[in-house]
Amino acid sequence: MLKTVLVPINRAGWPFIALFAAVAAGLWYWHIAAGLVGCVLTLWCVYFFRDPERYTPTREGLVICPADGVVQSIIKAVPPEELGLGSEPRTRIAVFMNVFDVHVNRVPISGTISVVSYRPGKFLNASLDKASIDNERMSLKVTGDDGTEIGFVQIAGLVARRILCYAKEGDTFQAGQRFGLIRFGSRVDVYLPDGIGSLVSVGQTTLAAETVLADLTSKESPRDGEIR
Repeated sequence: MLKTVLVPINRAGWPFIALFAAVAAGLWYWHIAAGLVGCVLTLWCVYFFRDPERYTPTREGLVICPADGVVQSIIKAVPPEELGLGSEPRTRIAVFMNVFDVHVNRVPISGTISVVSYRPGKFLNASLDKASIDNERMSLKVTGDDGTEIGFVQIAGLVARRILCYAKEGDTFQAGQRFGLIRFGSRVDVYLPDGIGSLVSVGQTTLAAETVLADLTSKESPRDGEIR
């Protein structure tokens, strides 16, 4: 029970938590009701920056979800040019994170980061399809030991104004390891290799580092889902 309550806080959150707490203290001094609102917002800030441990499937060939959230769309789309994945459409899985989701992002497969490319842009609602093209983004590509290339893109949203990426070209990661986060509410797109189907469905809730998006060793058809 304590593990579900006493969740670690990501280091990027402490300055914001301190700021929220200071403002709450000032509001409390001014008016108790305003101070209560400030306390609630401070608790939300703590909740937003939580960084729980996750249990990542370790079998070779699995593509792990890089973000908590909801699968917003699964379509064929041309990857951003900076990823160097070619001009042919690939299966793109878009995961939308709201302001109550964990915002720490994880690497989808084990390998070496071969591309890290930042592109400034707009701050449209991340749920819009054109956000993949128009919004500020950080594009990354990880190359596995067998040469498999997976593209994944952090996309800023309407509220999100800062993409944090700790990964650098040449860094090596294991699937599920942390590489960055986005403040506050955003989206992550994953581009699968040609011929690989999705094992999640639109509307499904995902957990970063735990939910399996695809299996590179499987020829299973893309999965459908329904509300029950």
